[in-house]
Amino acid sequence: MITYLIIDDEPIAHEVIQNYCDLLSNMKLMKQCYDAIEAFDYLKDNEVDLIFLDLNMPKIKGFDFLRTLPNPPNIIVTTAYSDQAIEGYELNIVDYLLKPFSFERFLKAINKTFTSQHNSSQPSAVHLTAEPYIFFYSEKKHIQVKLNDILFIEAAGNYCKVVLKTNQILIREKISDVLDMLSYDNFIQVHKSFIVSKKSINTIEGNSIQIMEHLIPIGKTYKMNVVDLLQ
Repeated sequence: MITYLIIDDEPIAHEVIQNYCDLLSNMKLMKQCYDAIEAFDYLKDNEVDLIFLDLNMPKIKGFDFLRTLPNPPNIIVTTAYSDQAIEGYELNIVDYLLKPFSFERFLKAINKTFTSQHNSSQPSAVHLTAEPYIFFYSEKKHIQVKLNDILFIEAAGNYCKVVLKTNQILIREKISDVLDMLSYDNFIQVHKSFIVSKKSINTIEGNSIQIMEHLIPIGKTYKMNVVDLLQ
């Protein structure tokens, strides 16, 4: 279960975030805070995996509050202002969502948070007891896919084919966007049209990679990615 906290002085923002989270499994709202003081009091005695943080709030601004946390959990900023994005990434936030944001953009932020190694060394970072997963939108529904089940992703025009151990799904995403959703520690792009799971590689020979019965080409401009993998 992924526990989260909303810190925002606008009730409508709480409603949007909570409604989006309710569409996903394993998301549990722990508390709704309308200013940073309220959140600080809660976090003194409680831990969460994720905070949705607004920036322009009364009493204490969002980033000033973030600097008070000795071991912050994963942070997704939700704000109407774009001019503080660089400062946010310097504070090691996971993502920066500009209001109003769509569910698809929200979902990318969630996927980025829990399929990367972000904050992996921090004590209050997310602790997942189940296998890591990602949500893909396919056939008008959001499908939860375990990362360990992904063999490779193949670009197919305006779509990508996600090939799993037992089946495959088609998603309307660019391959570069899919790569951004995935952990770079576990996946590697080997061709302009192919991303492969490192742990699923059986053999590498010449300009091709064998994954089960599938033969994946290695593109010239991606050759160094494979060479680095072998070192």
